[in-house]
Amino acid sequence: MNQNKLKLIFWSTAALALTSCAVPKVTAIKEVKETPELKTSETIATSGEFTGIDLNTYFTDQNLLKLFEQVKQANPDFKIAQQRVEMANSFLKRSKTELLPSLDVGAIVSGDRYGKYTMEGVGNYDTNLSQNINDQQRINTTFTPNYWMGARSSWEIDAWGKLKNKKLSAQNKFLASEEGLKLLQIDLFTDIANLYYDLISLDKRLKIYQDNYNLQKRAFEIIKAQREVGKVTELAVQQFKAQNNNWLAEIEHIKVEIVTVKQAISTLTGVYDGEIERSPTLLPTNFEMLNKNINVDAVIHSRPDVVSNYYSLQASHADAKAARASFYPKIDLGATFGLNSFSIETIFKPASLAGQLLGGLMVPVFNKGQLKYEFNIANSEQEIAFLNYQKSVTNAFNELQSILKQTKIFHRVLDLKEEEVKFLDKGIEVSNDLYITGYANYFELINSQKSKLQAELDLLKFQHENTRNNVLLFKALGGNLD
Repeated sequence: MNQNKLKLIFWSTAALALTSCAVPKVTAIKEVKETPELKTSETIATSGEFTGIDLNTYFTDQNLLKLFEQVKQANPDFKIAQQRVEMANSFLKRSKTELLPSLDVGAIVSGDRYGKYTMEGVGNYDTNLSQNINDQQRINTTFTPNYWMGARSSWEIDAWGKLKNKKLSAQNKFLASEEGLKLLQIDLFTDIANLYYDLISLDKRLKIYQDNYNLQKRAFEIIKAQREVGKVTELAVQQFKAQNNNWLAEIEHIKVEIVTVKQAISTLTGVYDGEIERSPTLLPTNFEMLNKNINVDAVIHSRPDVVSNYYSLQASHADAKAARASFYPKIDLGATFGLNSFSIETIFKPASLAGQLLGGLMVPVFNKGQLKYEFNIANSEQEIAFLNYQKSVTNAFNELQSILKQTKIFHRVLDLKEEEVKFLDKGIEVSNDLYITGYANYFELINSQKSKLQAELDLLKFQHENTRNNVLLFKALGGNLD
C-alpha cells in the first residue's frame, strides 16, 4: 500500500471520527408511570379472571348490531380512515424498497454539434485523421449523435441505519393508523349505541306520559262527576285540565326529540331517512363480567387509543434515529451497463458494450445546521408522542375506574327508585279511594299523580344514564370488535 493511499484512509477516518463527535444523541424512550390497582366504592368477591369482551356478546340487541354494520359500510368518516390506513401501508411498502438497489432500464438518444474551436470539435476532427481507426469508428463532425441503451443501478448503503429506521417508523405509523381505525370504529359504535338507547329511552318516556295521562283522565272523570253534584268547585276541574294539557304538550315535545334522534342515526349510518327498528329494552349491567378480577395494565394497553399512541411513540423514536444518522457520511454505489455508440449501425455490435462503476462518500458540512434543526424537531416530536402516550394511559385508567364506580352506584340507586315507584303506584290507588270516600282533597290526588309521574321519570333517567355508562364500559375495557 503506497503512501497516498495511507493518507487517504487516515484523513477519511479522521473526518468520520470528527463527524461522529458532533452527532447529537437520541433521547431514550421514557417509561409511563406505573398504574395503581383499581379502587372502587366497595369490595366485591371476584369470580375468576377477566379475559376480555367482544362486540357481539356485550351488545346482544340484533337491531343495534345491524346499525353497527351499517356504520362500517356507509359512514364517510370510517371510509376516510380506511383510506388513511391504505396510505400508511403504501408508505411502509415504499420504505422497504428504499433499502434495495434501484434499477432503471431504458434508452437515450442525443446529438451534438461542436464548434471548430472547441476541444470536442478539434478532438473529433483530429481523431478522424488517425490511422488507428476504421471507417466505422469515424465520427460525424457536422452533427455527432450518441445512442445508449442498457441499465442503470444505484444503491445507498445503509451503514448508519437511516433507511432501516425510516422503515421502522413507517411500520409503526401503519400500526398506529390501524389502531386509529379501530378507535374511530369504537367511537362510532359508541355514538350509535348511545343514540339507539336515547331512542328507546324516549319511547319509554313517551309511554310513561301517555299511561299517566290516561290514568289522570279517569281521575278527571271523577272530578267532573263530583262537580255536577256540587262536591267540588270549578277550580278543581281547571286544575286537572291544566295538568292534562301540560302532559299532552310533553308528549308532543318527546315526539320532536324522537325525530331528532332518528335523523342523527340516519346521518351516522349514511342514509337519508328511514324508520329505526328498535327493541323496548335498555342495556342491562353485566355484573358477572364486573365481578371478574381485572388486570389493569392488560386492559389499558389493549385499548386502541393507548396502543395507537404507543406505536406513534415508537415511530417518533425511529424518526429521531433516522435524523441522527443523517449527520454521518452518505455512501452511494452506482453502476451502468449497456450498449453505447455514436452510430446506429454499430450500436448492437459487441464492441459497443460499455459499463461504469461509481462509488461516493459525501460528508455534510455546510448543511449541518439544517440537519441539527431537523434532529431537534424529531426529538421534540418524540417528547410530544410520549406525553400523548402517558396522557392516554392516565385517561384510560381514570375512565375505567370512574365507570366501574358509577356502575355500582347506579345499581343501588336503581333498586331504591324501583321501590319508590312501587310505593307511589300503591299511593295512587289509596289516594283515589280516599278521595272518593272524602278523606282526601283533589290537591292530594293531583300531587300523588305528579309524584308517581316524577318517580317513573327519575327511574327512567337513572336507567338511561346507567345504560350510557355501560356503553362506555365497553370502550373502557378495551372491547374487541371482531
